[in-house]
Order: sequence, then structure tokens, then C-alpha cells
Amino acid sequence: MQAVAAACALFRGMGRGMKIVIAPDSFKNCMTAREAAEAIQVGFARVLPDADYDLIPMADGGEGTVQSLVDATGGELRYADVLDPLGRPIRAEYGLLGDAAASKATCTAVIEMSAASGIQFVDDKTKNPLTATTYGTGQLIRAALDAGARHIILGVGGSATNDGGAGMAEALGARLLDAHNQPIPRGGGFLDRLAVIDVTGLDVRLAATDIIIASDVTNPLIGPTGASAVFGPQKGATPDMVAHLDANLAHYAAVIAEQLGRDVAHTPGAGGAGGLGAGLLAFTNATMQSGVEIVARTVRLAERAADADWCITGEGGVDAQTRYGKTPVGVAQAAHRGNPRIRVVALAGRVDYGPDGHALDPLHDLGIDAVFGITPAAMPLARALADGPANLANAAENVARLIAAVQ
Repeated sequence: MQAVAAACALFRGMGRGMKIVIAPDSFKNCMTAREAAEAIQVGFARVLPDADYDLIPMADGGEGTVQSLVDATGGELRYADVLDPLGRPIRAEYGLLGDAAASKATCTAVIEMSAASGIQFVDDKTKNPLTATTYGTGQLIRAALDAGARHIILGVGGSATNDGGAGMAEALGARLLDAHNQPIPRGGGFLDRLAVIDVTGLDVRLAATDIIIASDVTNPLIGPTGASAVFGPQKGATPDMVAHLDANLAHYAAVIAEQLGRDVAHTPGAGGAGGLGAGLLAFTNATMQSGVEIVARTVRLAERAADADWCITGEGGVDAQTRYGKTPVGVAQAAHRGNPRIRVVALAGRVDYGPDGHALDPLHDLGIDAVFGITPAAMPLARALADGPANLANAAENVARLIAAVQ
């Protein structure tokens, strides 16, 4: 007890006058962004108990975006009965941001397309990008419209689909017809039958709704870097399927260009989520933006970092891909916009320096001062996930000790 009292006396007053922004993404299959932020604060508070902590759960448009924005804005979760990518009924989640609490009028909704059309709904036996549909995503959009949303942030990623957003458009009232004026079956495998796009029944509320596509994907709809070629195989597409799906999406884009006057074939980002980006651009008033930048702007990260000394971010893995629009880099850049002198540290469950040991060097040029792994020793994945919050808190404590040592 005397040792504990001595330790408390040693750290009493440490951190007073210091502000620390804590803005991590989720640690997949381990912690939500909110839980990760809380674990980091626990570790820091052991050393800097009197610091001012501002917890800002983050995301980059993928998994966790709804929860992060709801948490950060004091919003609320909503649920809707929709169809999964195989056409089975499920209950899917979306969010209304904090502006909904103050008004029953228009509000902002945030949707993850994977909540309705994600790859988690299929397995090696059932995944089939020829028939998987984004219909359920369209149903989620309609549910958000019913809730009063006229601003929608739609995170794309983690999809099981390759239908170019055709199912989404159908759920919102568009009719996709063949040469005999009959509806074509759902799924990217049938888009070659498309002859007529009838938008007379499209939900009229879409004309007054701004949709922001939150994505870090820059792939076009078609071609060697398109939706089918790059993402099709992970959804179960064989090489023959990839060729078939790519040709079908090219036909789909050509009909859209001819009948709707919108060119979506080669637009950067249109290939996101199996071409859902293209469908949103074709059928709604959608614009495409970096997911992490949308989240950072929504939670006012730059403004909240303006008077901070340190920013602690992180996610499940940091590697060579982190530089391409992932949360830690997005957080670092937003924090530096608000405060050029702020120091940024990233914590990760897995750190991969690459075969040459220099894969993370670009991160330092992008505003991340240091990266630390949180796993203290080699261990089975199941244990690393179970121990994740404690490991994150311990790693955060060590970072705080370094900070305290140089104050």
C-alpha cells in the first residue's frame, strides 16, 4: 500500500495543463473505436492523471463508421428490416447523427453498405458475385429518408456484391428492364440483359438529398483496375466470372451514359463496393470523398486539436497501405491542419515494416511521429484479441511515460 501511495504521489499533478486528443479507429474483431480510445486514456491517466483528454472515435468510411460518428456526435442508432446480398431478410443498423436530437426535421444519416450487403453474410459455399445484390443497401437508404435524413454519409467497402449498385437503385424505385420490358434478375451476372432504365418511379426525396460516398478506394468501375478485376476474386469470382462481370458492368455503364447522361465507367472510386459507387453517382446526387476526411470534418478533429499537445491514434494494423487514406494518416493530417506543432503517435495491434524495413517511412512525412505495436509478445491471435484492451492500455502507458520524461 505504501508503494501504491508513493506512486500516486509521484504522478499527482503530472499532465496538468496538457491536452491530449485520442482519436483511434476500431481494432477489428477486438475493440470499437470508442473502446480503443477509452483504453488509451486508461493507460495515459496512470501517468498523466491531470491531463485534459478529448476522446474522438474515428473511422475511414469502412467498418465502424456508423458507431464512431454516432458516438462522436451524440447521435442514435436505428434499425431497418432489409435483404442481405443473397436476398435473405435481416435487421441492419444505421445511424442518425447528433443533429437529429435537436430537430424532427431534416437530419444527417450515416450508413455502412456492408451492414446490408457485406461479405460477412456469405461464406465459401454461398458467395457468388453473379447473383449478390445491393438491394438491401437501397432499403437502408430508404429507411434513412423515412427517418427524415436529407444528408447521408454512405460508407462503401466490405461488400459481397458486384452489381454496380443496380440492386440499390431498384430498391429506391428505379426499374432495370430487358429488351422485352421485363425486370432483369438481381446481380451483376445479369446486367448484360439491361436495355432500359426507367427512373420515373425513383424516390423523389433523392432529388433533395445530398449523399456523400465515404471511401478510400480510387478504382474505376471497369478495366484491369476496376471493380471486377481487383475485388471480384475475394468475393468468389473465377477468372471467367471476372471477365463476364467486367463486360456486364461496361454494358451497364454504357446504358447509364446513353439514357441517364452520366459517365461512370472510368470515374475514380466508381468501382468501390462492387461498383456501388457508380450506381450512387448514376442514380443520386452523390459526391465522392475520402472516408477519413469526412469523419474528421464531422467530428471537428482539426478544431479540437488546435490547442492540444499530443494526438494519439491507431487501428488494428499499420503497414505500407496505411498511407493510402487510412485512419492514422487522416487523423495526423487533420490534427496538423488544426495545430502544426502537435505531435502524433499511432498504436497498432500489428505493425508491418515491410520486407526492407522501411514501409512505414512515408508515414513520418505524412505527420505521424512514431508508431508502436501493442502486443507484448508472440501469442495466438485469439489471446491477442482477448488481451487487446489491456495491451493497448499498457502501450499507451509507456508512451505517456516517455512524454512525462521529457516534460
